[in-house]
Parts: sequence; C-alpha cells; structure tokens
Amino acid sequence: MEVMLGNTKLVLVQGDITVQNTEAIVNAANSSLLGGGGVDGAIHRAAGPKLHEECLAIRAKQGGCPTGQAVITSGGNLAANYVIHTVGPIWHGGIENEPELLHQAYTNSLRLARENGIRSLSFPSISTGAYGYPIAKAAAIALGAVKDFVQNYPDAFDEIRFVLFSPHDLQVYEDAARQYIQENH
Repeated sequence: MEVMLGNTKLVLVQGDITVQNTEAIVNAANSSLLGGGGVDGAIHRAAGPKLHEECLAIRAKQGGCPTGQAVITSGGNLAANYVIHTVGPIWHGGIENEPELLHQAYTNSLRLARENGIRSLSFPSISTGAYGYPIAKAAAIALGAVKDFVQNYPDAFDEIRFVLFSPHDLQVYEDAARQYIQENH
C-alpha cells in the first residue's frame, strides 16, 4: 500500500527489514544496544561486527539508549547506509506512559534521520513483538507520529516505509492507514 502524506510517500509492505534499500532502517532495539531477539537480532546478524562495535562505542559514551530515544550508526553490511536504533516501551497495559514513549521512539527516529540528511527510511513495528504492545494500538501511534512529523517538516523525506513481518501485521497497518485516510479526507 502506498499513500502520499504531503510530499512524502508512505509505503506499507510485508518483508524483511534487513534487505530494504532505503538510506536508513530503524532498529527496534533494547536499551543495551547489543542485539537481542526479533528485529534487533536480525539486524545485528545481517549488519555484521561493525554495527556491534559502533553500538559498544555509543554504550561507552552514554551508557545505552533510554526508552523513547534514538541513536544512529552506520549500516555495516546492510544495503541501508545507516541504522537508527530506538527503544520502544514494554507494554504494561498502557498505564506506564507507553503510548507517549512509543510516539517518542518514532518521532526521535525521524528527527535523527532528518538531522543526518536521510531522505528515506524503513521502520519495523516497534514494541509489538517481545515487548507485547498491541499491534492495532501501536500502528495508530506509529502512523500518527509519522503524519505529525511530516506535517511539521513537509520536505524532510521522500519515502517512509513500514516493513511488517507477517501478512497479519501488514493488514493491521493497512487498516490503520485506511482509517487515517477516511478521517482526514
């Protein structure tokens, strides 16, 4: 699915984020930045040792990455030139600021991309795997964060892509995007 948000093409696809050809991909990292399961582990494995070394350097400098924040490294062996690592919240029923923290994770990733002149980037569905965030709620927040950022910086990006792991996840994001389109037209 493709829709235009002002001058930015928003693309929703099912696939493997590690093979995306956007300038940057976003990693749903943990606060240690040292890899883990799911998207995080897959990106670390595909990117190779250079990514791990850069993450170690960030840890040495600032002690990791807090929830809702983002840091940037090279892409290592990936097709993407950069990896933006962001830490989404663990779902606790929505009572521990999870919606705000998830919105911040997307917004801070977009901010970091813009500051580094990155014109295209691919996101996974942050926090919806091992962190247990309900995907329908997460999709609405993700798309809302992108919409808000693009409205504030209409010329920042050529393409923002969401790469969803399963057909079900893609369907949830497509439904959320259709809902957004209906509400705004």
